[in-house]
Amino acid sequence: MATLEHLRYSPELIADILHDTKTIALVGASANTARDSNEVMQFLQRKGYRVIPVNPGLAGKKLLGETVYASLHDIPEKIDMVDIFRNSAAAGPLCDEAIAIGAKYIWMQLGVTNEEGARRAEAAGLTVIMNRCPKIEIPRMIR
Repeated sequence: MATLEHLRYSPELIADILHDTKTIALVGASANTARDSNEVMQFLQRKGYRVIPVNPGLAGKKLLGETVYASLHDIPEKIDMVDIFRNSAAAGPLCDEAIAIGAKYIWMQLGVTNEEGARRAEAAGLTVIMNRCPKIEIPRMIR
């Protein structure tokens, strides 16, 4: 369970992250259009973000015009934000991968929290958002 400090984010922090981010690795991307990860990926692309899907089961295929990678380590370019559509237990190791690839931000989707991973990422200089969805936050924060 996340502490309250990790569930309270100022509107300014959210807006700064969303303005600064250009490239997003979406972990848990799905080809199924009924899945939230697919809908969010489409939304983020429409908003001008480059979204690189990560899903080992789809690695090497194309999803919404982008090549799918098996892991964050496989992505050959700089990633600003890692958007996690996996369960809370999986988010901890993904935080470590995000640190290793030099991401600036980790964004855990609604229902996803990992306090230990967040602490490690923050200690490494990353900013972590948990239990939020950029598809919900963007209309609130970006005018």
